[in-house]
Amino acid sequence: MNTYVFLGVAIVTEVIATTLLRFSEGSTKLGFTLGSLALYGVSFYMLSQVLGHMPTGIAYAIWSGVGIVLISLAGWIFSGQKLDLPAIVGISFICVGVMIINLLSKSSVH
Repeated sequence: MNTYVFLGVAIVTEVIATTLLRFSEGSTKLGFTLGSLALYGVSFYMLSQVLGHMPTGIAYAIWSGVGIVLISLAGWIFSGQKLDLPAIVGISFICVGVMIINLLSKSSVH
């Protein structure tokens, strides 16, 4: 399977796990807590598969950068969380950084 597919699954499962964690209300709702833990496990397993084919720093930069963008969107959609202009600008910088890594850096290929 393609390295970026594994990385995509790692990112999406981490974002879903974090969203579930938000709804676990301090781990008092067992279903959300267990779902979150299971998805974090899948996310870290998938990320570990990526690290055999991509440098750790690059993989983590993509994983965390895209995750920040997606979790911000999930918070806005599911929890009504608002983003002010500095947050949007900062998230935009993260997106640009991830694009630079993927499009221009030769470091992303192991």
